[in-house]
Amino acid sequence: MKKQIFFFSIFIFNILISATCIFADSIPTLADTLETKEKMIVYKFDIKEQIAPPVWRTTQNAFKKAVEMDADLIIIHMNTYGGMVDAADSIRTKILNSKIPVYVFIDNNAASAGALISIASDSIYMVEGANIGAATVVNQTGEVVPDKFQSYMRSMMRSTAEAKGRNPDIAEAMVDPSIYIPHVSDSGKVLTFTTSEAIKNNFCEGKAESIDGVLRLAGHENYEIISHSLSPLDKVINFLINPVVSGVLIMLIIGGLYFELQTPGIGFPLAASAAAALLYFAPLYLEGLASHWEILLFIIGIILLLVEIFAIPGFGVAGVLGVLLMVTGLTFAMVESIGDNPFKVDILPLTKAFFTVIIAVFLAMAGSIYLSRKLFTTTAFGHLALDAVQDKNKGFTSADSDYTSMVGKTGKAHSILRPSGKVMIEAEIYDATAISGFIDEGQSIQVISYHTGQLFVKKHLD
Repeated sequence: MKKQIFFFSIFIFNILISATCIFADSIPTLADTLETKEKMIVYKFDIKEQIAPPVWRTTQNAFKKAVEMDADLIIIHMNTYGGMVDAADSIRTKILNSKIPVYVFIDNNAASAGALISIASDSIYMVEGANIGAATVVNQTGEVVPDKFQSYMRSMMRSTAEAKGRNPDIAEAMVDPSIYIPHVSDSGKVLTFTTSEAIKNNFCEGKAESIDGVLRLAGHENYEIISHSLSPLDKVINFLINPVVSGVLIMLIIGGLYFELQTPGIGFPLAASAAAALLYFAPLYLEGLASHWEILLFIIGIILLLVEIFAIPGFGVAGVLGVLLMVTGLTFAMVESIGDNPFKVDILPLTKAFFTVIIAVFLAMAGSIYLSRKLFTTTAFGHLALDAVQDKNKGFTSADSDYTSMVGKTGKAHSILRPSGKVMIEAEIYDATAISGFIDEGQSIQVISYHTGQLFVKKHLD
């Protein structure tokens, strides 16, 4: 009995020893787990190009991914000369409303719209020799725009600086050269800070040479940096939503429709126009900018325009309404709606989108008319059109004896002639054109001449 108790005691002792070893081995693993959880997640993305809709899209995606992975900090690696104010304002608002702290690392330049974005961040760090400021609003040619736009930019810079505890007067001086701040902005020039000047005036928290340097200056040691990367689809969408590319696509849409109307049947111009429309609306729809109603407006506009051209003589209400619907659809598709109201948008982006569409339509029409004349008269691409002349002196004629006999006869307008329409002569209906003014339906007419396959008429007094 004692022997059995002895062996049982040894068995229990071995179990306790084994359990102790297992627990001891697990202690480092538990420590590693705690250390992993305590490691700071830093999400980094770049703004190193002109600030435009593609950069705004990248910012949205980067913030979304940072939230999904529960990041502790977002760092923007910046080097930009500025860009579009509306896109910069959207990025600024995104940063101001972010629950995750946002740092900006200026790696050389943060000019104009870049300065606005930087001031919106929680902390700014700059490399040696970097610059921030020069936020005066200019147009595409570099000329200063009217004070109406400058006032809006001044207000944004002031409110952004106030929100982050920075001097609003200094922020405003980066837009307005008339702002006087002793020993800071007293030269009558738009204010731009170097790295040391920005640090001195609380527009920079410190000088660093890298992202790691930024984090060390901010007091972070245990961290993991995750860089935002663009997928191939992101790159394609960013390319297509660029305002310049959007303008080119609009030109292809309008130009394709014009050339299709100049040629019989359905061919390559219509296919090119349809492809351009797809490339224009698809990325905007995927990004939530273009809605169903905007695409529907564009399609209805095309239908009304075709009906006006092929079914209704002249150019009236249907044609004008078709053009307006097309322009409206193309314009609103480029602008992000505010809230649930699809017609509630920021006026500045809407104005830019409208002028982009109008300019693109004008250039498309002018270019199409020019190219149509060149293509069908040049021999560089062979004979795209018949150039033989059917001379009347050689016996060629398009006149029908029935039509030529109509000259001098009278009848009534079967439809409104504005100036084209239909007339009834001797119980037969013919296409006709009024030589001057409009002729109301039912009014008496007289055939004046016939040429190029068309009867020409005038009002006839009974």
